[in-house]
Amino acid sequence: MKALAARRHHRLAPVVLLLLALLTTGGVYAALAPSTANAETVSTADIETGKKLFQANCATCHGANAEGTDGVPSLVGVGAAAVDFQVSTGRMPMQMNGPQAEAKPPQFDAEQTAALSAYVSSLGAGPAIPTDEQVDASQGDASNGMALFRTNCAMCHNAVGAGGALSEGKFAPALWETSERNIYQAMLTGPQSMPVFNDANITPDEKRDIVSFLVEQREGSAGGNALGALGPVSEGLWAFVIGLGLLIGAAVWIGAKSS
Repeated sequence: MKALAARRHHRLAPVVLLLLALLTTGGVYAALAPSTANAETVSTADIETGKKLFQANCATCHGANAEGTDGVPSLVGVGAAAVDFQVSTGRMPMQMNGPQAEAKPPQFDAEQTAALSAYVSSLGAGPAIPTDEQVDASQGDASNGMALFRTNCAMCHNAVGAGGALSEGKFAPALWETSERNIYQAMLTGPQSMPVFNDANITPDEKRDIVSFLVEQREGSAGGNALGALGPVSEGLWAFVIGLGLLIGAAVWIGAKSS
């Protein structure tokens, strides 16, 4: 008994216990944590086609093997969703250097975009392109999406997705014309200055709720002219201009009458 007690109070016992606790926690997390970094099953032909497109249009900046170059990020492990978002919105290939890549008409069609996504996803597992069911706004809860959006997104994109200015010439774009799939993929991959909201932060169902809320904003304002949906800035400007104008007009009218 004395020998057991001596071992239990050995000076290295806390270190061993800490290592065991860390190993146990890591094992449980790896087994139970949700994961979105799943490589998609694609054909060899798609990968080869995507590789040729990549080498002809993307390798100059991202490197021959997508390993990245000086000042340009590696694409290994970014996943198909990131490629589909950037290419289908025309942000990539970039037209010119700037604070951020801006949306423009896409350079590649849907098949070419899918091939590029397949090639990049073959380089390393990453977030997959969401399914039609995952981005179906009709299946989402817009009221829950409103709460989630205003908690996580409104500080940059405005309370109804109208967009807004950021620092150093960057901006959060308006989301009224962004496709449901690209809204979902933006949350999943975190393009530009946007943080990543993986499935541990916002679940797939909650992402669909946010998509549903944003789609509802496209129906217009039930309260009349939304003044750009920019909130108190535009509303205050109109109140100041019209209110002050009416006061000045009244003062002039009173002065004219009194004279």
